Amino acid sequence: MKDELAERLVSGAESIQKVMSAFKKSSMEEMYAAKALLFEKYGAKLGGQKGGFGIAAFDGSTEVRICVADRITFGPELQAAKALIDECIESWAEGADQNIVVLINDAFQVNKAGRIDTKRVLRLQKLPIRRPDGSRDERWEQAMQAISDALIVDETATYIRYYRRNGQTNAMELVNLDFSAL
Repeated sequence: MKDELAERLVSGAESIQKVMSAFKKSSMEEMYAAKALLFEKYGAKLGGQKGGFGIAAFDGSTEVRICVADRITFGPELQAAKALIDECIESWAEGADQNIVVLINDAFQVNKAGRIDTKRVLRLQKLPIRRPDGSRDERWEQAMQAISDALIVDETATYIRYYRRNGQTNAMELVNLDFSAL
């Protein structure tokens, strides 16, 4: 009984996966073909597949969007950035609240997948860090440059999303094809 159930359900999932994969492929092909036609119509030069775009129904009731996102990781320069940040914290922390140390170190904590959260680290670059006299802190700036130098585009993912306007709320709602969200 368990063997048959498992086999039947997995076979069903594989069938659905094939249908979804074929639909995604044809949707992407049609979207990029439509984009090429639009560029041709206006005599614009079509670049690569980078960058997102969307096509909506004339009445705005439906829309399909293609989004391209880079997955970013860090190279070994991040360790140099962390060492410089530690030096900054050490010089700033004399007599300062230890919560500052906790906040900065939080950026370098690993997430559930065992990876450093790139958004947290990159947020450090937006902090308006100055010395107490208001002047620039060269070590902090060096650390932020090391973070920039450490950035590596690991891979690029292309997503296609489908939306329909909710007649009651007038909001565009995602047609969710994520099996676990159904």
